[in-house]
Amino acid sequence: MIENLNKDQIKELLPHREPMLLIDELINIKKLKSATAIVNVRKDSFFVQGHFPDEPVMPGVLIVEAFGQAAAALTAAGIDKQTYENKLVFLMTIDKARFRNPVIPDCRLELNIEAVRSHGRVWKYKGEAIVDGKKMADAFWAATIVDRKK
Repeated sequence: MIENLNKDQIKELLPHREPMLLIDELINIKKLKSATAIVNVRKDSFFVQGHFPDEPVMPGVLIVEAFGQAAAALTAAGIDKQTYENKLVFLMTIDKARFRNPVIPDCRLELNIEAVRSHGRVWKYKGEAIVDGKKMADAFWAATIVDRKK
């Protein structure tokens, strides 16, 4: 059973690439149940240059995107490769997203995610974003697995 994935292994599961591949690691993986994604938020991250350059902060929408990437990697790592090959995962809903504290570079953002349930191609998740033990954000979201257009 896989317990941790590095960035290269994540690239084998997700279509995202730099600069939009936000998660650097997926650790503490419990197959199709939960994991922790690591996002190394750096002063040279692409969004810092234009998102409050004098007081940089990670945009909340990118925290939500990182939640989605982590969930997609968790799901892809837990299912048969043929099931997710030639598929994409799209966010369907984002519910109760709360941004409690700003995520300031340089930090290690930990995204604790949990698969709440699945029904066919629709999966529901919840997650918390943590920096140094402090909750920065939390949300619930749903995603669906769709065929890639050929």
